[in-house]
Amino acid sequence: MNNADYKGLMVFAEQREGKIHPVSYELLGKGTEIAKRLGIEVSAVLLGSNMGAEVNELFYYGAQKVYYFDNPIFREFDLLNYKHNIARLVNEVKPETLLVGATHLGRSLAPRIAAAIGTGLTADCTALEVGDEGNLVQIRPAFSGNIFAHIRTTTRPQMATVRYKVMQKLPRDPKRTGEVIRKDADIVDSVLKIVEKQGTGGVNIAEADVVVCGGRGVKGAGDFALIQELADALGGVVGCTRPVVDDGWMGKEHQVGFSGNTVKPKLYVAVGVSGSPQHLAGMRDSDVILAINADPSAPIFKLADYGIVGDLYEVVPKLVAEARKRS
Repeated sequence: MNNADYKGLMVFAEQREGKIHPVSYELLGKGTEIAKRLGIEVSAVLLGSNMGAEVNELFYYGAQKVYYFDNPIFREFDLLNYKHNIARLVNEVKPETLLVGATHLGRSLAPRIAAAIGTGLTADCTALEVGDEGNLVQIRPAFSGNIFAHIRTTTRPQMATVRYKVMQKLPRDPKRTGEVIRKDADIVDSVLKIVEKQGTGGVNIAEADVVVCGGRGVKGAGDFALIQELADALGGVVGCTRPVVDDGWMGKEHQVGFSGNTVKPKLYVAVGVSGSPQHLAGMRDSDVILAINADPSAPIFKLADYGIVGDLYEVVPKLVAEARKRS
């Protein structure tokens, strides 16, 4: 198949328990930007059951067409049936580009789709650009975040998973409309059987407006109670760096950085965080960054909007007291 036979940009609209994951709206926002530059159409593919209202939301956030598979089997994430039906659709529609959110679900699904349709995949992108001759330039951290690789895919469709919280969604506009194309599901035998659902009890750090992150400047696991105090006083959640997780002081759901979560809060407080490239990749787009570190040469200060050079064990209790006064 000639690359010229592929047209348009398609976004996989991830849904969980009948609600579209916000990363899908971010991908539609970026997809609309790319589509306008190339003069192509933006579509979305949604697999679910009785999700008419959510289909409309995809239009409100920029989709011009929605390919909708409405079947009870898609209420839950069935990897084999998701992969099979999306691959079948891609082979039929032939989009030039297919974007998937780099969520736990997307990271599991995207490589299987890529293998099924015989194309390449760039994982965990943090930026997308349009290069020469309209090719998609997929940008991702490499070598543990020390450099950014610019990748082009020679096969079609061009496929990428994109990190949550790194793209901008369009303003929601209920006046936007589009075409719904209903597709029949082709059900294959699945090995999946959901017996019971249990919550992890973990924090959703990616959605927080305030993140207080502790690094190796915190001397021990018990001292994260101080970080928690500041987070509580500011109405936020606790984050941490990778070494803290590696030492077993906190769970991975709290980790911020290249190999953890990407966050974009209104306020990010880095406490005892030196500012490695791997960590900065996960929080550099925060609205306001406050850094607290005893080392005035710490790289985090180059990115911070405000910096306090001092012992965190002296500074943080004062911040807690001040925040409580103002609450």
